[in-house]
This record gives sequence, C-alpha cells and structure tokens, in this order.
Amino acid sequence: MIQAINEWDFRNAFKSTIQYRDDFSYEGLKALYDYLEQYEEDTGEQIELDVIAICCEYTEYEDLKEFEDVYGKEFSNIDKRFKYSIEDKTTLIPIEGTDGFIIQNF
Repeated sequence: MIQAINEWDFRNAFKSTIQYRDDFSYEGLKALYDYLEQYEEDTGEQIELDVIAICCEYTEYEDLKEFEDVYGKEFSNIDKRFKYSIEDKTTLIPIEGTDGFIIQNF
C-alpha cells in the first residue's frame, strides 16, 4: 500500500520523529525530497517513506570540511574535475543556496 505525499508531509515525517528530527536541515530535507521524487520519476520505482531507512542511507554535511572530518582528506573537492571526488564514490545531493550536501552512505 503506497500513499502519495508532498514535501510538507515528507518534512513532517522527519520532524515528528524525535530520534531523527535533527538528521537533516530544512533545506536538506527539501533537497532530499526533490532527489527522491526525481529518482521515482526516472526509474518508475516507488519509494517507501521509511524515515529510519532514509536516515541510515543518507547523511547531510554542512560543508566539505565536516565531511573531511568524518572521512579524512582523501576527497579534495566535490567537483568531478578533481582526482578524488565524492561523486566518484557515491551519490551527492547538493543543497541549494548553501555549502552543504547530502551523500548516500558508502
């Protein structure tokens, strides 16, 4: 059974879950929602809204420095022109208007 949701429902599902409400920023949730919606359109595959599973699969970083603090300095940039790019290893979802981004955990 699949229920259609909008962006507000998506954000509310995260913000109403005490344990996971702070895993993504307001802007991050918008970027993640847009990405997942596009994924559904591109693949024809519906995604179940499972907050816990999504929080396990994706992580938001405020900027490249925060990411490097977790993974080390192996990644010199989030731009594919550089030898070690985050995008070479995983899905990268930029957060518009910020230096932040979301990755699919690897």
